[in-house]
Amino acid sequence: MENTRFHRVKSVLDRRQTDLTVCLEDVHKHHNLSAIVRSADAVGCHHVHAVWPENQKWLTNNTSGGSKNWIDTHLHKNIDDAVSTMRNHNPDVQILATHLSPDAIDYRDIDYTKPTAIIVGQEKTGISPTALAHADKNIIIPMQGMAQSLNVSVAAALILFEAQHQRLRAALYNRNMLPDNIKHTMLFEGCHPIIAQKCKEKSLPYPALDDNGEIIADEAFWHTLKHA
Repeated sequence: MENTRFHRVKSVLDRRQTDLTVCLEDVHKHHNLSAIVRSADAVGCHHVHAVWPENQKWLTNNTSGGSKNWIDTHLHKNIDDAVSTMRNHNPDVQILATHLSPDAIDYRDIDYTKPTAIIVGQEKTGISPTALAHADKNIIIPMQGMAQSLNVSVAAALILFEAQHQRLRAALYNRNMLPDNIKHTMLFEGCHPIIAQKCKEKSLPYPALDDNGEIIADEAFWHTLKHA
């Protein structure tokens, strides 16, 4: 394994923001799903929530460019379940809905250094009344042309990168927010995918990694991995 990959993955995980998330309410076009997940990964989100039908397949590596492998995705039957999960994860979270309304606030006037969840709606119908009822604030992206709104993935990206901008200025990316066990799992699977798969097949726990990402394991582990 290349040490550069291990240190890159570790650096990314060290900056993950567990208190910044996006919730996709019935966004169904795969190119939009993929773009939003890629943006969430790019700004350091760890969690993404989506209201998604149980009988439909979520993103694949081909559609998401592999970004879904670095995101903890939570699929929900409805928006009520999604909001409940987000509030249970962080009771202080501010829930923002991207919705054009008389009381909507310019998305740049929000304090994204607070725990934040951003709800984006379905491509054609937008955010549902149920979702709006859960929102603490409605936010808009000011438009100067004939169009009243942007593509949902573009809108999500603009808002997420504004959040990144504010959090960088506040040095929030210097926090180490991921628990060690989650970080170890992601590091191992990201840097040793073949061995990780074999460990899963044989119900073996992932062994430790040294400071360069090399596996620390005794002969018994390797014997079991190869022969059991």
